[in-house]
Amino acid sequence: MSWRPETPFFVGDRLRAADAPERADARAQPSSTDVAIIGAGVIGLSIAWRLAASGLAVTVFEREEAGAGASHAATGMLAAATELEPGGDDLLALALESQQQWPGFRAALEAEAGMEIDYRDEGTLEIALGRDEVERLRFRHRLQTRAGLATQWLDGACVRAREPALRPSVSAGIFCPGDHQVDPRRLVAVLLRALAARGGVVLERLPVLALDRAGGRVTGVVTRQGVCRATTVVLANGAWAGTGELFGGALAVPVRPLKGQALALRASARTGIPAHVVWTEQVHLAPKADGRLIVGATVEECGFDRAVSAGGVFALLEGARRALPSIEDMEIEAIWTGLRPTSDDDAPILGATALAGLALATGHHRNGILLAPVTAQAIRDLVVAGAMSGAAQRFGLARFAPAEASKVRYQETSHAAQHQR
Repeated sequence: MSWRPETPFFVGDRLRAADAPERADARAQPSSTDVAIIGAGVIGLSIAWRLAASGLAVTVFEREEAGAGASHAATGMLAAATELEPGGDDLLALALESQQQWPGFRAALEAEAGMEIDYRDEGTLEIALGRDEVERLRFRHRLQTRAGLATQWLDGACVRAREPALRPSVSAGIFCPGDHQVDPRRLVAVLLRALAARGGVVLERLPVLALDRAGGRVTGVVTRQGVCRATTVVLANGAWAGTGELFGGALAVPVRPLKGQALALRASARTGIPAHVVWTEQVHLAPKADGRLIVGATVEECGFDRAVSAGGVFALLEGARRALPSIEDMEIEAIWTGLRPTSDDDAPILGATALAGLALATGHHRNGILLAPVTAQAIRDLVVAGAMSGAAQRFGLARFAPAEASKVRYQETSHAAQHQR
């Protein structure tokens, strides 16, 4: 859902339809562009900004409003350690590479836009509420330690010393100093301004209806305004990448929507607000500089259903109350849903495809904000230099169909050839 400060609640798509009627972007699309990007979330906008900074003409097409998909629904965590799962070594390498890029990404972005993204580096606390959760938390800490992550085990007293407002039953915690956060809504706004400063074009409420194809390759996009020719098309439309609506059966992208419900509470001087991002087994709590406390997020296999449910809201409030009793006195400011783009292995799909001229940047699951810098750099390298580098190389579409690997490697080299000037 799109954020409207003057509207206290967002409940699924019904209120959105009344609040923001359908409209086409007032600007006409260009007849041609170097790179056409489908999707104006944080991933698509970050890629567009990096490509525009490399001197390419970039046009971004968005079916709704910029950030209206998973980006505005996110809590904005840069949580490489907190999100670590067993068997996730490759994804951790990508996450850490992106985490290391975030300070430079942030500095350049804020300097170009003249705006801040509410980057907060207090770190993240994972906590156990009661003794029955301690062993599960110890397992997580052992996993993090084996991965070489600099996280700290804390007893209950140490956790409460860091966050006195937490429930006294807090038994233990893990402090993850490298797991920071940003405000996704501010990030989208800053990306839009920085991209505009570089000459990039964003066309909202102008969905791509089809890919333009000729001579065995993708040569642009088709909208209701006609054809926009492009040397490269980047599909960064999140959960919709897996529908196949643009491919006509020519390509299978194993991405599906994973629904998340979240809400924002308004803290006050009386209630206070945590200094850190706090994770429990049920929810995570993310304090923002403007006094909001974001509580997220459910994980639901519901297809493209974006309705807010009573059960989902109850689970969020109850999970938050278990950790932070003061939420009872906080105002509920907003409730919303989002659709995470989740691949079959919960990791992003990056790079070239068997369709010449088409690249993918989707499937980021719960880590789209964290992985924005490394994704933008990877796609920039692919388009400009012909190949991705670093950990991103392990996340191509070919991992789901090994027989296609040789085709993808061929397409990586052909992208660069198209951009020689």
